[in-house]
Amino acid sequence: METPWDVELELRQHIQTCACTCNHMGYGNYMDYQMCCPGPGHSAGSVVCQGGARDLPDVAERCNGGHFLPPDSASSSYSSAGDPAKAPAGSRGPRCLCVVVCVIAAALAAGLGLPLALGGAGRRDTPQARLDVVRRLLREAPLVDGHNDLAWNVRKFMHNRIAGLNLSADLARIEPWARSQWSHTDIPRLRAGLVGAQFWSAYVPCGAQHMDAVQLTLEQIDVIKRLIELHPQHLGLVTGSRELLEVHRSGRIASLIGVEGGHSLGNSLAVLRSLYGLGARYLTVTHACDTPWAGAAGGDRGLSAFGRTVIREMNRLGMLVDLSHTAATTARDALNTTHAPVVFSHSGAMAVCNSSRNVPDDILRMVAENGGVVMVNFFSQLVTCNDSATMKDVIGHINHIRKVAGVDHVGIGAGYDGINVTPAGLEDVSRYPHLLAELLADPSWSERDVMKLAGLNVVRVLGRVEEVRDKWRLAAVLPAEEVPPPANTPDGTPSCTYMLS
Repeated sequence: METPWDVELELRQHIQTCACTCNHMGYGNYMDYQMCCPGPGHSAGSVVCQGGARDLPDVAERCNGGHFLPPDSASSSYSSAGDPAKAPAGSRGPRCLCVVVCVIAAALAAGLGLPLALGGAGRRDTPQARLDVVRRLLREAPLVDGHNDLAWNVRKFMHNRIAGLNLSADLARIEPWARSQWSHTDIPRLRAGLVGAQFWSAYVPCGAQHMDAVQLTLEQIDVIKRLIELHPQHLGLVTGSRELLEVHRSGRIASLIGVEGGHSLGNSLAVLRSLYGLGARYLTVTHACDTPWAGAAGGDRGLSAFGRTVIREMNRLGMLVDLSHTAATTARDALNTTHAPVVFSHSGAMAVCNSSRNVPDDILRMVAENGGVVMVNFFSQLVTCNDSATMKDVIGHINHIRKVAGVDHVGIGAGYDGINVTPAGLEDVSRYPHLLAELLADPSWSERDVMKLAGLNVVRVLGRVEEVRDKWRLAAVLPAEEVPPPANTPDGTPSCTYMLS
């Protein structure tokens, strides 16, 4: 069944290529997707436009004689839009497209995607009724968790030899997983938790910085991909927002890769690009250690000039900037640098638990202005600042972020398999529906609000990051080539590098 997200994507694509000047039900017309720069002999206020986007970054101003130079003739579909005879093969005529848009609008008005608009119409008077509502909602919209460290446990327990690992089994009954406080994940529990999409963390410890961090990161990405390939009936590797929704509709768990820690780059933009090419869709700017270009939580260092280049290159690639684990100064610097929304993949609210790993209110407000999402962590030490926490304590973080930043800017990033103390009621990945059902007991939480928290906010952010990427491609923004100053190890000695060239 077609969903409202499909309709929105199709409508946007239609508007970008439609030659008619109609307002498309208030969504504008193709001129709203034009890219402008000064023409020859014109001032900045007098422009020549061709296909693309208007809100381009300053780094994207690549004009020659008044025209942008998009790669691979990306704007050719726009230049022929006014003449149906010159339209690209496979394109539909503007009059037919406008009819299609009207049909879509009528379908929406008739009730397509009705669950999104219910806003609390289902029964919510008993715990079981609320769980039934959650199951229905999570069939329509994916539950997206921002951070799971299963891959690192596979390295610790199995040395990445996964031939003997049956992720479809109940690992809570199988050694060494059964006795580990750090183990919370397997496919049966993911299914019970109605997980629709999961960011799997490619994590390596800070001790590998200036040593073999890049190699270890590649090995962790490899093991994540192999785990997904071993379970194609349950898991599907995805690298974009549209794929995420498609895999969720197929009944599988959309699996994305996040790299946890800027030390995994080895201070190289080429490595960043390579990680993106391998499927990584976020980089956590720091882990528990500073890098030569960014400060971690607990310190007051921010981004260096090279660090700001890293953020802009992530914008260009279409990679989520993840600010969990960063110093507040780093987070502010990143938010003032990025042209795309950011995420905190597994953090909490500092006002609720005064940990340097959590997000202060001023940064929550910056995230709201940026359009990003703070995904709430379930580690008890970040929830209550001690080892004793409950589901209601987690809800306290969710509600505080909602109050300060808004319901469009809060999500879930439990951190399972990377934490050893979990809140009562949220012991493993099977418990997400119970959290959402508890929220539905609060009349201030509508069904649509719960769907936003569960995953729609993250899907929106990922889509927006992809839009920025696509606009920069049209603007022919070139890869950054800056090289950072030579890095030193913590004791001040030069790092192990062959040469700097």
